[in-house]
Amino acid sequence: MNNVIEALKHRRSIRKYKSDPVSEELLNQIVEAGEYAASGKGQQAVITLTITNKELRDELSRDNCLIGGWKEGFDPFYGAPAVIVVLANKERPTYVYDGSLVMGNLMQAADALGLGSCWIHRAKEEFEMDKYKKLLLDLGIEGEYEGIGHCIIGYPDQEVKAAPRKKRNYVIK
Repeated sequence: MNNVIEALKHRRSIRKYKSDPVSEELLNQIVEAGEYAASGKGQQAVITLTITNKELRDELSRDNCLIGGWKEGFDPFYGAPAVIVVLANKERPTYVYDGSLVMGNLMQAADALGLGSCWIHRAKEEFEMDKYKKLLLDLGIEGEYEGIGHCIIGYPDQEVKAAPRKKRNYVIK
């Protein structure tokens, strides 16, 4: 079978990570793969924030936990040491789709580099909060951006198994 198709079949969402940091070089490769995602009219209206700063990562985790309604102390990022937040410009009619394609590329690239990843939601709600709007402004990012998702990344601390797939394709001739 084709190597790309095999890679697509191999990737799994990881929900337990080692605390080992991910190198900046690997994170840059993952982000670059995200930059090559398809986008509506080739507008590339998606930005990413790569967060490895433990204090900010933990604050984001606490806010995510609060939004998600979990008990205090739960880590919705499952111990992953790096988080890539995907945000998309709301002025583009395809912004949610464009951001979703970036998320897919990030997760595939992480897997190709021997890392685990998982899409974690609630970035939308987080980046509606004043403190995260301020973070964007402090970074010089202007405009209306919506959080699409968090791509958590790290070294898996669990066995990765393929789950059986259900039939989802119906051929109509």
